[in-house]
Amino acid sequence: MFKHTIFSPHNFYPYFCTKLIKICHIAPAYRTIWQLFNINVTTLISAENLGHSYHDHWLFKNLTLGINQGRRTALVGVNGAGKSTLLKLFAGKFLPTEGKVVQSRDLRAGYLEQDPSFDKSDTISDYIFHSDNKQQQLIRKYEELLENDPDNTKAIDQVTEELSNSNAWEYEYKIKTILGRLDIHHLNQRIDTLSGGQKKRLALAKLLIEEPDLYLLDEPTNHLDIETIEWLEKLLTEGNKTILMVTHDRYFLDNVCNQIIEIDNGKIFSYNGNYGYFLEKKAEREAVSEAEFQKNSNLLRKELEWMRRQPQARGTKSKARIDAYYDLEEKTKNAGPKARVELSVKTARQGNKILELHHLQKAFNGHELMHDFNYVFKKGDRIGVAGKNGSGKSTLLNLITGQIEPDKGEIKKGETTVMGYFHQGGMVFKEDERVIDVVKNVAEFITMADGKTISASALLTLFLFPPKRQYGFIANLSGGEKKRLQLLQILMKNPNFLILDEPTNDLDIDTLNVLEEFLTNYTGVLMLVSHDRYLLDKLTDQLFIMEGNGKVNIFNGNYSSWRYEQEALKQQIKAEGAVQKKEISAPVKKSRLSFKEQKELETLEKDIAQAELEIKSLTEKLNSGAADHQQLAETARLIENLTVDIDKKSLRWMELTELGES
Repeated sequence: MFKHTIFSPHNFYPYFCTKLIKICHIAPAYRTIWQLFNINVTTLISAENLGHSYHDHWLFKNLTLGINQGRRTALVGVNGAGKSTLLKLFAGKFLPTEGKVVQSRDLRAGYLEQDPSFDKSDTISDYIFHSDNKQQQLIRKYEELLENDPDNTKAIDQVTEELSNSNAWEYEYKIKTILGRLDIHHLNQRIDTLSGGQKKRLALAKLLIEEPDLYLLDEPTNHLDIETIEWLEKLLTEGNKTILMVTHDRYFLDNVCNQIIEIDNGKIFSYNGNYGYFLEKKAEREAVSEAEFQKNSNLLRKELEWMRRQPQARGTKSKARIDAYYDLEEKTKNAGPKARVELSVKTARQGNKILELHHLQKAFNGHELMHDFNYVFKKGDRIGVAGKNGSGKSTLLNLITGQIEPDKGEIKKGETTVMGYFHQGGMVFKEDERVIDVVKNVAEFITMADGKTISASALLTLFLFPPKRQYGFIANLSGGEKKRLQLLQILMKNPNFLILDEPTNDLDIDTLNVLEEFLTNYTGVLMLVSHDRYLLDKLTDQLFIMEGNGKVNIFNGNYSSWRYEQEALKQQIKAEGAVQKKEISAPVKKSRLSFKEQKELETLEKDIAQAELEIKSLTEKLNSGAADHQQLAETARLIENLTVDIDKKSLRWMELTELGES
């Protein structure tokens, strides 16, 4: 109840000063603000004139930015824009082609890769615990004893005493909580036996345990179930963490980040606010950019006519105008409306009988994932599949698609049902194969939703693979581009029963928005497994909740509706339990608090809870970016006062609580 995020000046002042400078357009305002608040903002890491290229293709050039302490920043942009590359440059994985990355002295940066490597570690224990950290080695010894030799009470008692002497119990609880939340339990398990998802969670666990000064996170929500993502959101927003991350999860972006940096055509655009604020301001910027592009294009046409009419001998004034022409041509070269993926393939005709599941049962290694499950699919079904990792979500999809057989029961598929299955693991492409050959192997020509037929090359262009990219090798594609190519292959078969298993992994947000638009208008049956709560909310109206004990709970509604119902049920059970406990409990030992002190304690609890709510509300107002500089200053002052007040009342609450229990 008393865990509250103290709103640090580092969270607010950089944003406030940037906004004020934009309003005033004068450098002295910047100095005045820092003098007014008498603070120093530390830039932990910065890029100076950074440029990087792959295979003669520049991702970005002359890029300059800094990450200030306390900022929780997300990098967004289309696949191939250079987001993951920029993270790797900041993590020091390789050197940039141009420019440099500068770190503050003694900076401890923690980097979570998309596909972590574990070259020097054999077991989970080897990887998690540092050999030079005494507390960690004691915790390792304690946990391994409990797992491998629980009857050795003498050894356990000895290490327990050492843990107490080292004040390591709180640290042990923190490590155990993080490992448990990320479903990591057997510390002596060899890392080479883990799946890709388990390895990603293990790398995330180590980073969270180490608590670096700077968190560099590449797709941190991949391979996490929704419950764990919500826990991670709370953890990352506690305290004054500095984060630079790449993620496609829009709810996660909105709840965690207070700064968005967009990489667009090799340039960066910074937005001081959460994801909702970014969308609003980006739309405004693009509207201005479009108007400017149209103006420049019209002027360029006039200048081009003038250039063609000019005689060979040109004077000084003509030379200046020629230079202006080339400047204008450069401005319009990469501007204008952005290309976007187009999804409009045909859907096969669907009969009355689609798919029937009768008394399905499936177990692995004695663990039952599905018991006597029945369902008859109907036209227009839009079903989300949710549940913890390992609860059987992918198993259900593999049963439906015939990848595996049920232990009992039967699956009846309609004659006209054409399935398209987007695997979580992705398709295996030959690295030396060309992109266009991958598509031509399916079909040379494809029928679109409007009945028109187009070539494989034209379809690739609609999916943002220009001709130059089409004849490039698969090895040169980013992870997101490979996923986009996989999606294209599936849609080419005109499925009327579409199954998507974690489709959001590695796709950029722009592509996700187009995919959502397509799926919203999709007329076939849709089954969706995703940890993306936004996607589940928008695209599904029914859920299969995999409870992990063989039971599949069918819920009519989207994910947010189900979560709301679950929270209401928890509160009801908690309230009933409290009443029951009160009725059967033995007489409580008389408190040492006076009547006045008891009343003060109750008042403090209410006041602290109310102040926490006010801070949350004011913080959301601050991050929205809608207020002017005077309102921002007043909001910051209120937050600071509330924070000081909470600290004082929390100390008094602890004093009274200890007095009452003594």
